[in-house]
Formats: sequence, structure tokens, C-alpha cells
Amino acid sequence: MNLPAQIRIVEVGPRDGLQNEAAAIPTAIKIQLIEDLAAAGLADIEAGAFVSPKWVPQMADSAAVLAGLKRDPQKRYPVLVPNLQGLEAALAAGAREVAVFAAASEAFSQKNTNCSIAESLDRFGPVMERARAAGVPVRGYVSCVLGCPYAGEIAPGAVAHVAKALKDLGCYEISLGDTIGVGTPLATQAMIAAVAAHVPVEALAAHFHDTYGQALANLLAALEMGIATIDSSVAGLGGCPYAKGATGNVATEDVVFMLNGMGIETGIDLLRLAEAGWRVLHHIGREPQARVSRALWQKRQKSQA
Repeated sequence: MNLPAQIRIVEVGPRDGLQNEAAAIPTAIKIQLIEDLAAAGLADIEAGAFVSPKWVPQMADSAAVLAGLKRDPQKRYPVLVPNLQGLEAALAAGAREVAVFAAASEAFSQKNTNCSIAESLDRFGPVMERARAAGVPVRGYVSCVLGCPYAGEIAPGAVAHVAKALKDLGCYEISLGDTIGVGTPLATQAMIAAVAAHVPVEALAAHFHDTYGQALANLLAALEMGIATIDSSVAGLGGCPYAKGATGNVATEDVVFMLNGMGIETGIDLLRLAEAGWRVLHHIGREPQARVSRALWQKRQKSQA
């Protein structure tokens, strides 16, 4: 099996993971989570989103989070921006990397951004121009790459079209998101093959949710296709505000455990990672749900009994 020797993990828990939480999470808790994740060895940590607080109230304090972070110069703390206004706010808050997002589904695009796919891509032109002028790299997300809550199955060609458009606009990397977690391994590989015909596989990332328990299998399928960047969320936190019933991203702990077992380097301390998740779960009022996190938690409880 031809697999990458090293994997880059983009931790999305502080943004994608927390954005669905109904109860407000104190800024200090978000900052602690990000710093805990950095201490565990994660080098790419999505720190927030400069979106309308009306639609995603949990992210309303993203500027305060960036201001309060003890930033490690060796780490990256990207934030999500939906438009030029969001980018300007992110730049004013000191963001040094941003991400934009589009959907492979017309129905999801309308529900998520109140515009068509083509219109959403057009909006990114000024964003990319301003980001280039500011020297800020831009990552691109494509949602619903394997299924849509409104339109069902998504054709691989539709994903390839959006991914290519984002790459052509200037995104350095395109993250392919199975937003509702319906993908399976062969469908994953067919989708990646279609995209890789237009975007180099080195510029692709896999972003899978675990709604139907397929995320790790899909990630292995993606690794076999040459993808070497994985998005994941500590403790499996997350969902999607516009995809009802979609559960969390694949858990970073589960991904790291799998990669460790395969002899693939991540540079992440698994126990410190799990502890970061336990701390934030304590504040949210939940027990670990991620399989590896739960196993480590039970092992610790027994050792302390």
C-alpha cells in the first residue's frame, strides 16, 4: 500500500467543532483549547470565523480569541471568512491566514450563503485580491463533496468544478468536505480522482464527518489516493449549522491513533491531545464521544480508582 510517510493535520475543533454549540463558550476557554492543542503538537489550528454573529453566534468573539492567544510563531491559526467584510475584520484582528468556503451543491449554497455557486465564487475575487495584497494565504473549503442534505448525491464532476475554481482564484489548498458524512471509500476515491484531474493532489485535503461511521475508512481511501492533509476536530466536536443531523468531524484522537498504528508521522502527542479535549468537554458538560478519547479516559479513570 503506497501511503504518505507524513501527514499534516489541520485541527478544526475551535471553529468547526465549537460553532454548533448552543450555549456561549467563554473566550478564555476557546483560547485555552487552542493553546492546549498547540502544546500537543498541532501546527495548524483553525482559531475562529469572521462571520455574521446573527447566523453563527458562537464565533462572535473571534477577534478577542486572536487577541488573547499566545501565538507560537511556528504555528498557523487560520480563520474562516465569508466575504470581503469578513476578511477586513480578520485582518484588523491580526489574522495571518484565512479560509473561504463554497459548496458543490446548488441547494446547499443557497441555504448556506443565499446565493448560487457561481455567485459565491464571484464574491471571492475581491477577497483573494485583498488577501494577496496583505500577504495572507487563503485556503479553500468545498462543502457537500459526497452528498447534500437537500439534493442527495453529488456528482464528482461538480466537486471538481468548484475545487478548480477555488484553486484558479488563488487558494493554496482545497479541503474536500463530506459535510453530512454519507461518503464511503469507493465514492471517496472516485470523487478525489475527478478533482485530482484538475487540482494537484498535493494541494488537496480531506475533511470528513463521521455521521455514518465511515470517516476513518474514507480517510484511509483518501490517503491511498495520495492526500497527505487531514482536517479533524478534537474530541469529534462539530457538525454544521446548515446540515441538520450531521454529527461531528472525525475526531483528531481517532485519526492520530490510526496513523500512529500505520507508522505515519504526525508529530502529535496523543495523550496531551486527548487531555485538551477533556478540558473543553468539561466546560461544555459532556463526556468524551470520540472512540480513542473515550478509551483513554476510561483507562485513566481505572488507574486513578
